[in-house]
Amino acid sequence: MRLQSLDDVLIGQLTDLRSAEEQLVEALPRVAGSASTPELRQAFEHHLEQTREHVRRLDEALGHLGASGARERCEGMEGLIREGEEIVESQGDPAAKDAALIAAAQRVEHYEIAGYGTARTLANQLGHDDLADLLDRTLDEESAADKKLTKLATGGMLASGINADAARR
Repeated sequence: MRLQSLDDVLIGQLTDLRSAEEQLVEALPRVAGSASTPELRQAFEHHLEQTREHVRRLDEALGHLGASGARERCEGMEGLIREGEEIVESQGDPAAKDAALIAAAQRVEHYEIAGYGTARTLANQLGHDDLADLLDRTLDEESAADKKLTKLATGGMLASGINADAARR
């Protein structure tokens, strides 16, 4: 990768994010299928649909920068997905497994939040306001997914959550 300008850095960030999102599109169906609660399965399936939209937005962003053909493999996401696959293949108490799936998914969300936050800041710095807005929408969706996972893990005001169910078993 050539880093001669902040535009190069932004393109590098976007291609890394695109690879990460593509890897998630492949991994999320298996993760959703291994969830034992309908709410968690639905959360993963909903995020899969959002992730497909994130790939589309990243393609749009890269096209805006004239880098639509740029490709890179996100090794960070590869590692996070590999860890998640270990949980998917694990045996044991369904509530404990769901809690572990949530933990793995939240690590993924935090990784994405960091990446999108950096890319949005670079886009703002470079005066790519439309691009920054596009990235900000995705950042908001990633943050909302993280909050949804926390709510599923801990429960709301009237529910105990997956973590409490796993602790009781």
